[in-house]
Amino acid sequence: MLIDGAILDIDGPRPAYVRLRGGKVVEVGARGTDSSRGRDRRVRGIVVPSPVNAHTHLGDSVSVREPPIGPVETLVGPRESYKVRLLRESSREEKLRAMREVLLRMSREGIAVAIDFREEGRAGVELLRAAARATGVRTFVLGRPLARPVEPAELSGLLDIADGIGLSSARDETRPTREAVARACRARGKRYALHASEARREPPESYLDPRPDLLVHLAKATADDLAAVRHEGVSVAVCPRSNALFGRQPDLGRMERIGLSVLLGTDNAMFHAPSIWAELQFAYVASRLCGRPVSAPFLARAALVEPWLWLGEPERARIAPGSPATPLVLRLPPDDPAYQVATRVTEQLIVRGGPGRSRRLR
Repeated sequence: MLIDGAILDIDGPRPAYVRLRGGKVVEVGARGTDSSRGRDRRVRGIVVPSPVNAHTHLGDSVSVREPPIGPVETLVGPRESYKVRLLRESSREEKLRAMREVLLRMSREGIAVAIDFREEGRAGVELLRAAARATGVRTFVLGRPLARPVEPAELSGLLDIADGIGLSSARDETRPTREAVARACRARGKRYALHASEARREPPESYLDPRPDLLVHLAKATADDLAAVRHEGVSVAVCPRSNALFGRQPDLGRMERIGLSVLLGTDNAMFHAPSIWAELQFAYVASRLCGRPVSAPFLARAALVEPWLWLGEPERARIAPGSPATPLVLRLPPDDPAYQVATRVTEQLIVRGGPGRSRRLR
């Protein structure tokens, strides 16, 4: 297949042609200079690296009914919330099946990786690993220990199989707990992450000390708070649709202006489908609705580039011959690639992925 149109990747948007063979990039160049001599099927569109969903709670996908209306603490808090009861009352088989189904949907949408905050201790991490097998989506799992105070043996065992630890928030966890988790993650070369300023503002020193690798939400953060996060070089995962359910929105426009590293996620699977394309479209519109517009290139980068940088795999965000990236081809006009990606993509527009996904979806 030869795609004649544009590339949007770590190096930005540009007119180009891309030749694919076996789901991999074999040739890239200026439009009209390809060497195919008409032998390859020619498609007009945009080639992008496969996106990463940078914040999920996939265990919630076991929910099949509309959740009750209420404050975020009563719905998804770490202690006796609706979510905690839901997970406790669902069988292992129900959770396994639900997570597998939602991962398969993510695969159909071209998602390469899901960065998941997985509850339920070691058993929860093992369950997600099992659900992800043969789905085509890699799970980067941030587990959560059960015991409080944290038990060293449990934490060590959890880090044996998880990629790091994802805590609820500085408000929900004591400083000794946060320090013990951060110290254990550093010693094992794993990631430490937590939610921050989601339902109400928290002082930056509470979630920046000890320094996390990733913060989630910052929907209630002030301009000074965001500047403090930027100063510490901490990446932020934002989930605009989830925040909107509770009447709040992250200030994406300010995040862009100050140069924060922003990743896009979809949060709790019981609230809406974990579609990064739907999240992009909502983020673009919502930022204008609340009078804090953000650019399409910034949002596209939050889905296609910044997560790969956070994962330490920048080459997976580059469309080039020999790159390990899994390219997606989007059947969209190539004239303004970032705008098209931020506002137009649906599953039906993805015509080709990498190995195992190299098929026309519609």
